[in-house]
Order: sequence, then C-alpha cells, then structure tokens
Amino acid sequence: MAYRVLIVEDQAMPRELFEIYINSSDKFNHLLSVANASAALSVCKNNKVDLILMDVMTALGSSGLDAAEEIKKEFPEIKIVIVTSMPEYSWLERARNIGVDSFWYKDGQKESILDVMERTMAGENIYPDETPLIHIGNTTNHDFTERELEILKELTTGDTNTAIAERLHISLPTVKSHIQHLMEKTGFKTRTELVSEARSIGIVIKTKKE
Repeated sequence: MAYRVLIVEDQAMPRELFEIYINSSDKFNHLLSVANASAALSVCKNNKVDLILMDVMTALGSSGLDAAEEIKKEFPEIKIVIVTSMPEYSWLERARNIGVDSFWYKDGQKESILDVMERTMAGENIYPDETPLIHIGNTTNHDFTERELEILKELTTGDTNTAIAERLHISLPTVKSHIQHLMEKTGFKTRTELVSEARSIGIVIKTKKE
C-alpha cells in the first residue's frame, strides 16, 4: 500500500517537482498540494495523510513550522518533512523541538527527497548537521554566534537598540556590542546594509509569532 502524501508548497516549480517525484514512485501517492500551510491541518482532519512535505515560508505568510506544530499535537502519527531553501539559523532546532520527523534543504543536500521520504516512513529522523554555508559580506553565517544571529534577526524589525534590549532581556550596551561585532565581521558600513543583505539571503527571518 502506497503512502499518501500532502505537499505544502507555494512555489510552482518545487511543488511540481515534488509531484513528479511522488508520481514516479510506487511507494507514495500524491494526495493533494496546497499553497498555504494554515490549510494543512484541515486537510489532515478530512483525509488520511501519511506524510507531509512542508515548506516553511508559504502563501499569505503562513509558517510551515507553526502548522507542523499544530498537526503533530493532533496527529502525532503523521510524518512531516520540512523542505526549505532558506538557511534561517533557528529553524533546525525549532523543527526538532516540535517533533518534525525530518528536515531537507532543497539546494545542496546529498540525499534525494524520495530517499528522505522513504527513510522517514521507515522510522528514521533525517536532519542535516547544520544550516547551509552562506557568505555575507566578509564572513559567513557560520562565523556568527547564536546570540549575534538573534540580534541580527531583531535588527530586521527596524526597532531601536533599546527595544531590542528589552525584548531579549539584555542590557543596551550588550546589544550595541553585538551589533558592533556584526559590523566588524561583515565589513558593512551601516546597519541598513547589514540588515538588507541578511534579509535577502535568508539567514535570519522574523516570523509573525516571534
């Protein structure tokens, strides 16, 4: 009996590729494709779903990780594979914490998506060791500390240093120090340049619930 797969993906090309891969396999059946992660729970309530391929950034700003958390609470037996091209630093840990079964980067991961799907259905948890290496200015995302990445994410909101310090429960001088380190490591002259580049390459993404 083939496993029934729900695809949650708002971009046409990867969605169509996933559908082709699934249809080429005798182990999986394509149940449905939706563009908005918030619709996934409803699909699970009304259909027998065995596996979900879930993007993180979906239509109307709906988070695949938020949807995965809701689905795992109500349907823990449904396997979920997060699929993304964005190297946001916090998503791997969040996915593990909410019980996502596997995590697959669309670009550059050695395992094929079908291989990950098959191994996930067999009970394995397939996760990359780290986020993809991305260059930013004179450095890479792997050269930042977790706190620096956290500060960088907060900078993308456009808030003041004081507001960031209050939200993270740290001192204003600590925030300023981390920002200075970010500027020195990357070589950017202004925080606007730093934030613009970080946002465009996706190493930090602030979601609605954060």
